[in-house]
Amino acid sequence: MKYLHLIWAALFRRKLRTFLTLVSIITAFLLFGLLDAVRVGFDQAGKSANGAQRLQTGAKISFIQLLPMSLGPRMTQIDGVKDVAFANWFGGAYQKPENQVFSFAVSPNYLDVYPEMEVSAEHRKAFAETKDGALVGEGLAKKFGWKVGDQIPMQSTIFPDRSGSQNWPFKIVGIIHVADKKTGAWYDQMFLLNWKYFDDTTPWNQGQVGWYVTRVKDVNQADRVLKAIDEISANSDHETRTQTEAAAMSAWMRQLADINLIVTSIMGAVFFTLLLLAGNTMMQAVRERTGEIAVLKTLGFSGQSVLAMVLAESVLLLLIGGVIGLGLASVIGPAASAGSGGALNLPAAGLSSWAAGVGLALVFGLAVGALPALRAMRINITDALAGRA
Repeated sequence: MKYLHLIWAALFRRKLRTFLTLVSIITAFLLFGLLDAVRVGFDQAGKSANGAQRLQTGAKISFIQLLPMSLGPRMTQIDGVKDVAFANWFGGAYQKPENQVFSFAVSPNYLDVYPEMEVSAEHRKAFAETKDGALVGEGLAKKFGWKVGDQIPMQSTIFPDRSGSQNWPFKIVGIIHVADKKTGAWYDQMFLLNWKYFDDTTPWNQGQVGWYVTRVKDVNQADRVLKAIDEISANSDHETRTQTEAAAMSAWMRQLADINLIVTSIMGAVFFTLLLLAGNTMMQAVRERTGEIAVLKTLGFSGQSVLAMVLAESVLLLLIGGVIGLGLASVIGPAASAGSGGALNLPAAGLSSWAAGVGLALVFGLAVGALPALRAMRINITDALAGRA
């Protein structure tokens, strides 16, 4: 561009102000990139199941609706199903309600479906033979100082026992070790109890199942198995929805909150603030250069040329900050996912995210620079040089 050196010099005329404004723009687009990754992660979770080792089957209406146990044996007869386990949410807390624990009442074969959770044969045998026994993740045991043989009280924030008390006693009979902590952090924090003990102790379950977990023989046939499972209960009073585990987690979150609305609201607030901040910066920059703009016009620059230069300055400011922010999001997102041990799924910004981000930078650059550019275009040379503009 012919006048790029003039635009660049004007942009960094006040280096500290420009730097601080860039930090704000970078932060805004970093948030945009990360939040868009959250949105993309939720959307991707609902796509094809092929490639998934496990499928999760829950009630179609709501994840709080229970399913009959009779579904399990019928699911195991489907071609391509390797094993079927089931579980119920327990909603446990240790000592006080704030110490929430990922606790589930599980079927005897639950560990067969999750080979990522390594439990010694001795501990598995103790879990099977101890009615009130519990298996706890290694990380959870370290957090609370638990060890095998400890008797601990656990509060269920959902289910009381038959006497009405929500205090449940458990005996720790084994520790869950995770082979790959980069992807298995979730299992490191689990608390597993026997489904039979849960079902016998609370009057609210009565032989029902919260959800089923199916392990497939061939990951390339997961979509077919998924459809076959849901066909079993089609047009019944307990219709099911079978999904990958990632899609099921996404569905749970969507029933608790409108993720897209939350993401859009946060981004809207961030960019509205950015609009005010960057707009104020550009207004100050043009006001300080009134005399210089008058000199440019004296040298023959037209009002349209001055307008274009101010708009280009504003767009360049937003583009620099936007590209850096999106670049940081592309690095931080996957790094955070890898560091979370599989608890987070923040993919790197794809082509659509980059296109949307650059498009926003251009639009906001034009919006931020519009008023200052119009003011610069209308500056009267005589008034400006006399200090009256």
